[in-house]
Amino acid sequence: MDSIDLEVLKTCSAWLAAGHRCQLVTVIRTWGSSPRPIGATLAICDDGRVVGSVSGGCIEDDLIERVRKEGIVRRLPEVVSYGITADEAHRFGLPCGGTIELALEPLGPESRIDELLERLAAHELVARTLNLGNGAVMLERARPGAVLERNGDLLVTQHGPRWRLLIIGAGQLSRMLAQIATAMDYHVTVCDPREEYRAGWALPEVPLVHAMPDDLVLEMQLDSRSAVVALTHDPKLDDMALLEALKSDAFYIGAIGSRANNAKRRERLLQFDLTEEQIARLHGPIGLYIGSKTPPEIAISILAEMTAVKNGVPEVLQINHAAALATAPGPACPT
Repeated sequence: MDSIDLEVLKTCSAWLAAGHRCQLVTVIRTWGSSPRPIGATLAICDDGRVVGSVSGGCIEDDLIERVRKEGIVRRLPEVVSYGITADEAHRFGLPCGGTIELALEPLGPESRIDELLERLAAHELVARTLNLGNGAVMLERARPGAVLERNGDLLVTQHGPRWRLLIIGAGQLSRMLAQIATAMDYHVTVCDPREEYRAGWALPEVPLVHAMPDDLVLEMQLDSRSAVVALTHDPKLDDMALLEALKSDAFYIGAIGSRANNAKRRERLLQFDLTEEQIARLHGPIGLYIGSKTPPEIAISILAEMTAVKNGVPEVLQINHAAALATAPGPACPT
């Protein structure tokens, strides 16, 4: 399963290879409320097919209608705005009078889409610089944490996995978590030294590493755009990975298990060279409480909590898993 960004680029490549003309649409600026964030992309083929999204649908409809009526005739990029007036905001479904600015880029060999895809396949974070004046494109390795920038005629967009997720364990829940996280634009790595679990791994796009988890945590040099989720239920594997992860700058560290098991885990971790402040960073029971019981539901609850932490949502506004478990009727979530 590809992220939305990657799906748009791969579709553009396929259209061009089939002899079609197409254009890439990128959100480069917004004012007020906007349905889609800066950097969101949409691709339109000359036959009206579309992939991706830049709004709630109304702007897409207008762009598609223009292509159907006029074809893709532009040879150079163009910057357009929607929602300037109250009437346009109403027409295009922009809430609260919002305004959105888009870059429309006709694609061709000079766009270097295939080269960009090759570098993304190598798990490289790439900065693509488009000259809005002449259509020239430059590709270079992006710096971690970089965001879309426009400086005059130069539009720099970031492509590739901006966030990393290390999953300890290769079981069924790990597969669900890896699939959904990949769609959310995470670069996912799974670690499991147990042969019986590695043999059944069925996600070729997600690397499965045969190494001791604590060694891999150190090797990955986790930063503030990294997350670690331990899912083996085996303290020999989970605890050693957590021991190193809690010393890192990872923005999220979680472990599966009941409240009782997580309390015991924290007691074990205190026996090592970790401070109480470091151990307090551990999320467990893992995930937001949504009554989840199946692997897909548990995976969604984990990623919901990760997203809340990543986006800086205060803990008081998050659903407290432990408190919910204590009061929930019936069987508790197995996480």
